[in-house]
Amino acid sequence: MSAFNIGPVPIENRLILAPMEDVSNLPMRTIAKRIGGPGLMFTEFVSAMAIHYNAKKTYKKLAIADAERPLGIQIFGGDAETMVETAKVCADAGCDVLDINMGCWVPKVVKTGSGAALLKDADLATEIVSKVVRAVPIPVTVKVRAGWDYSLFAAPNLARRFQDAGAQMITLHARFAKQGFDGQADWDLIRAMRESVTVPLVGNGDVKTPDDAERMLRETGCDAVMVGRAAISNPWALRDIRLRLSGEPPLPPPTLTDRIATALEHLRLMIEYEGDELKAVRHLRGQIPMYIKGEPGAAEVRGHLTRCSSYGEMASILNDFAGRSNKVRETLASR
Repeated sequence: MSAFNIGPVPIENRLILAPMEDVSNLPMRTIAKRIGGPGLMFTEFVSAMAIHYNAKKTYKKLAIADAERPLGIQIFGGDAETMVETAKVCADAGCDVLDINMGCWVPKVVKTGSGAALLKDADLATEIVSKVVRAVPIPVTVKVRAGWDYSLFAAPNLARRFQDAGAQMITLHARFAKQGFDGQADWDLIRAMRESVTVPLVGNGDVKTPDDAERMLRETGCDAVMVGRAAISNPWALRDIRLRLSGEPPLPPPTLTDRIATALEHLRLMIEYEGDELKAVRHLRGQIPMYIKGEPGAAEVRGHLTRCSSYGEMASILNDFAGRSNKVRETLASR
């Protein structure tokens, strides 16, 4: 599967890392790029109102490393002028692509008229896209859900309007906003939307394996696949998908030692990013245990990891777990 372009920005493969709040920050993206090698990655969601009020925590999300390029920043908001203001700040921060979030269904976002709430107001949604496109010198893209609820498959009409307004890529998460993450993504919606736009179309929803990614491209005609939850604490899922889509041979799965080393690298990067060890450890209490998911005894270790307050505690627990697991393997191999 060859590369494609978003406007003038070349994307070297057809795998994209989704924007995920509290997940796709700089430390996570650094590891995802090194191991998984997606052609494009997106930041966490950036609130237009938070940028408007100069929130330091939100400005931190704009940090970009050259090694992770091309990189997109995703913004959300329900007011066109504030979105324009934020788009300019993000472009000045050096991102390569600017994405507008019209898919987030979380109540605290929707109640502000942002995210998926814009699916209910096509005129305002189009106004935001049009004004942001005119305000920044980089490609603008839009991520949508299929519609607000099952009563209307709104995405094709919206996508055409966004394309006419200057959007240079559309991503469709093939669920309705009211579904959240429930049920199964309906890839037929992506195939139907393929007929509505000529700009690159990205399919999103329930892509977990190389087989999933290959099948989505084949069945829907989309130009690229976006992977989100399957990549949390598992950059090797990205690697395996990229290799399949690029026609390269698969690599062996990571060993437990590999996974623990990467988990600790993630934690070190987060401590550096936050500048506060306790804050970093608390942030990753839910993600670090996922690096050893599926290993015998991992559930018990998870309970200990979620109570840690320092890098040293987490490292000690993980290394002890690795030692015990390796002894079990050696015993079984000697029989």
